Amino acid sequence: MKVLMLGWEFPPYISGGLGTACHGLTKGLTQLGVQVLFVLPRAVYAPKQSHVTLLTPRPSGAEDAEEPASYSDEIPNLRIQEVDVALRPYLTPETYLGQATTAGTLDPAFQSFPAGAAAPSTKGSPILGPEEPGGRQADQPGVGAHYGGDMFAEIERYARLATMIARREQFDVIHAHDWMTYPAGVAAARQSGKPLVIHVHSTEFDRSGEHVNQRIYDIERMGVHTARRVIAVSFLTRNVLLSRYGADPDRVTVVYNAIEPANDGAPAPLPTIRRDEKIVLFLGRITMQKGPEYFLAAAKKVLERMPNVRFIMAGSGDMVRRTVEMAAEMGIGHKVLFTGFLRGNDVARVFKMADLYVMPSVSEPFGIAPLEAMSHDVPAIISKQSGVSEVLKHVLKVDFWDINEMANKIVAVLRHPPLQRTLQIHGSFEVTRLRWQDSAGKCIEVYEQAARAPEGCPAA
Repeated sequence: MKVLMLGWEFPPYISGGLGTACHGLTKGLTQLGVQVLFVLPRAVYAPKQSHVTLLTPRPSGAEDAEEPASYSDEIPNLRIQEVDVALRPYLTPETYLGQATTAGTLDPAFQSFPAGAAAPSTKGSPILGPEEPGGRQADQPGVGAHYGGDMFAEIERYARLATMIARREQFDVIHAHDWMTYPAGVAAARQSGKPLVIHVHSTEFDRSGEHVNQRIYDIERMGVHTARRVIAVSFLTRNVLLSRYGADPDRVTVVYNAIEPANDGAPAPLPTIRRDEKIVLFLGRITMQKGPEYFLAAAKKVLERMPNVRFIMAGSGDMVRRTVEMAAEMGIGHKVLFTGFLRGNDVARVFKMADLYVMPSVSEPFGIAPLEAMSHDVPAIISKQSGVSEVLKHVLKVDFWDINEMANKIVAVLRHPPLQRTLQIHGSFEVTRLRWQDSAGKCIEVYEQAARAPEGCPAA
């Protein structure tokens, strides 16, 4: 089986959990004999990747070329074509525009975006619909805190270029990850006649609560109703798709994420911390969805009972500044360390330091970070409002809003070594059951269902 896979990030350059999930899933698929062509919406600056072929669509100025560019033996099985498409889903509109106009001085993803150039208009787009007044849906107060109109133009461009790749490549099914790739998946399915499977890792309701961006919601709904089959990362997400998007329950399958075994190589040297201090870790995007304010509120209550605790907040996001200010206002700023976004060995280092990991997410479709923590022998407290709570038993669970109970559970783990050790032993064993190869096998079943779907089914 050959799969055309559409996504917007892939290790080592990641901004959230989707890149990690795509890496594990593609690895599992190729271990089962599936050939994967992964299309990225930006130039790939990556070390050797041997288990998946990576492509970026060709730039708009090269739309008539017949073959994609290929780079050398230096990076086997990695085909790269630079493109002036920059998809960065976790930036605010202002930050996105600021980085784009600096044209690569801040981030390689924008190196092919001309300095000061306006993104192409999406007016009259057959995929995304008419352009919003002023070209930026996010200019409306209370709407679109994550995305700007230029982002939609880049999504439209990516869809056109992905369709060109679909025209020249041979594949059996299209697999599109999250809303930014749905227009590309729909266009490629129409062009090729191949079945479309969309993979829902998050919805606009998870990211924005009730203040959804209507334009993003419409794209998500289009994907849900156009795809022959839909993969949801949890029953929590499946229920959202049924209740909020009107999805056909017979076409939505739950496939849980998994975890790759932690690298047990020699750990990097750790910074000096007093021996009597306990470390509680928050690792994730610092955004409304992840509940950083509840973590800080619980931290304050913990420190009132256990002053020898330090809290680490590892990540970036649109709430970083506000979170720093909150810690200062609470009088616990000296006990909270903000590391910024971590990747690679730095993630492993911070897990080695931690006595406890806390995920207080307000709405978490799945949540891979607790699996990573447990694979590093770090006990975890997770929000009940998460998909991963459906599969994990050897963790402590709490409602995200119940800061008193969250604080009680943090204190219990830190004060009682037998409890901490029990969670470590059983948790590390539990995550070994969650393998990407098993998730990949379920995806293959979904592909086969999509291929067998009658001609009248969506995306035919």
